[in-house]
Amino acid sequence: MPAKVYYTNLRTNSKAGLLDKLERLFKEAGLNQVVDEDDLVAIKLHFGELGNMAYLRPPYLRRLVQIIKKLGGKPFLTDANTLYVGSRANAVDHLETAIANGFDYSVIGAPLVIADGLTGKDYVKVPIQGEHFQEVNIGSAAHHADAMIVMTHFKGHELTGFGGTIKNLGMGLGSRSGKQQMHSDILPRINQDKCTGCTKCMRWCPAMAIAMIEWGGNKSGHVSSIIEEKCWGCGECIVTCTFGAMKPNWRTTPEAAQEKIAEYALGAVQGKEGKVGFISFVMDISPDCDCVHFNDLPIVADIGILASTDPVALDKACVDLVNSRPAQLGSVIEGLPAGQDKFKAVHPDVDWEPQLIHAQKIGLGTMEYQLIEVGSV
Repeated sequence: MPAKVYYTNLRTNSKAGLLDKLERLFKEAGLNQVVDEDDLVAIKLHFGELGNMAYLRPPYLRRLVQIIKKLGGKPFLTDANTLYVGSRANAVDHLETAIANGFDYSVIGAPLVIADGLTGKDYVKVPIQGEHFQEVNIGSAAHHADAMIVMTHFKGHELTGFGGTIKNLGMGLGSRSGKQQMHSDILPRINQDKCTGCTKCMRWCPAMAIAMIEWGGNKSGHVSSIIEEKCWGCGECIVTCTFGAMKPNWRTTPEAAQEKIAEYALGAVQGKEGKVGFISFVMDISPDCDCVHFNDLPIVADIGILASTDPVALDKACVDLVNSRPAQLGSVIEGLPAGQDKFKAVHPDVDWEPQLIHAQKIGLGTMEYQLIEVGSV
């Protein structure tokens, strides 16, 4: 049976604003049934890296918190620490970043809890039946919550093609050690002829796996070089390089990393059957992840908000909607017509479909869906 995915466009009027449409979408999708009286409800989101402006707007979270409180739940905002060196690699920096980006208690009305603790070591080993893992390291605050609402900004991603609900769950709630496990199939490669020797990638590398070497190719000077035995494969250097010198190079296959993320997503919802709901915002569809400290012009125009209790169907519906639209004027894929794969155009080295195929295979959800439009309030 196809899963039900509910959708509302971004048209509003004097009787129904976007926050009202979000609340109706929540109810129509049956997400109110996820929350029971006195439930500790984890709201999983991405707080955004400092400098990035494409992350979810705080008023959406404030309305969601109000909805959950009306249902008798006790909501808190959460995400796990990052593997890379940025503004969210430990709980102190992470919380300061979240507050700077507008997710303060005084704004949202709910506390912030970093899922895997101060330094990423507060996690639970969750048993699963996967092809890559038999157990996964999930941030303890999310694991111990009674229910969870996953709020996702749908966008492109340099390692998975697109970043949707599966990645938000799997990579997002994996502890720092879990993130390292998921990234282990990726080893960046460097086109030294394009490298300018700016050292930015070296400064952002969490594993100190980049060195500067003398280069005698088509230019003289120093360029970056990967120290393979140190590399974690986090991909931070790929998104940091603005000269196109860094590209992903898969140790095994591109599919392996996506499959690992899907298995971590399965672990993130383990034990919460019937207690997890998913909402995806298909707007500000930037080419890269919100983890980077900037955001480029969206690749297509804003589309709407979708919700479901099936994360796989939700991701499939979102990617289908994006690909059904023409590329936005001035974007990195300007001129690409409706019906063409927008994410493959942005990240030609990445096929995004394996994450959906594997997620369906391991029982996380189904790619078959029925799209149901929710109108105005």
